[in-house]
Amino acid sequence: MQPSHHNSKAGKVYLIGAGPGAADLITLRGARLLAQADVVLHDALVTEEMLELCPQAIKIAVGKRCGKLSTAQHFINKQLIDNAQKHAIVVRLKGGDPMLFGRADEELSALELAGIEVEVVPGITTALAAAAATRQPLTKRGVARSVALFTSSTAPGESNETRVPDSDTLVQYMGGKEAILTAQRLLAAGRPADWPVVVVENCSRADQRILRLQLSDLEQGLADCEGPVLVMMGESLRTRDSFTEQQSELPAVTRAYLTA
Repeated sequence: MQPSHHNSKAGKVYLIGAGPGAADLITLRGARLLAQADVVLHDALVTEEMLELCPQAIKIAVGKRCGKLSTAQHFINKQLIDNAQKHAIVVRLKGGDPMLFGRADEELSALELAGIEVEVVPGITTALAAAAATRQPLTKRGVARSVALFTSSTAPGESNETRVPDSDTLVQYMGGKEAILTAQRLLAAGRPADWPVVVVENCSRADQRILRLQLSDLEQGLADCEGPVLVMMGESLRTRDSFTEQQSELPAVTRAYLTA
């Protein structure tokens, strides 16, 4: 099937990255377009505070969340096309960045084939927000020069035998349920049992939780994590002495939260 010519009567669709969660971490361009949008189709992980940036818009929840009932991708594509044929500005609001684990290729292809004008507005991906939240850079001179972002989450019917990348620092998206298998594969590949692991749950939100573990701990799983989880692993995540000293001066309740 050949792409259709641009439909001059149709509106324009913006695929906008909402960032990791906190409403004030969306880009200025993303916030401006939300304030102008006629319709906003948003993911399940987009917060109510974020949606307050577009009070004028029709809001359609098209939640796609691992392990939860979600809207089929082909139906989301159809809604984007249908709404673009009725409205001038349609926003597809995605957590993080649309171009990383955001199914953007499928939506872009559908819109292009329908002749709908589309633009992508990037967002802060969770890996960078988590590194900032934990004050643990993903790269470190003389220690880590490469970073791999990966996920074991698959489409229905696909194998989850995803090869864990060979990189100095690893960041696994949606890594909560896959924690045990990921740790087992890394240990079998020769990574040390004390390899530093930092887990960030609900990154940048009010209920954010940070867990500092070792690879051998990760092998026991992350049963206590219920929100979206990002797992960062590598020597660059080893706690700095100065950071440890600063934490020792914090109130006991704060230390417990950061090191639980």
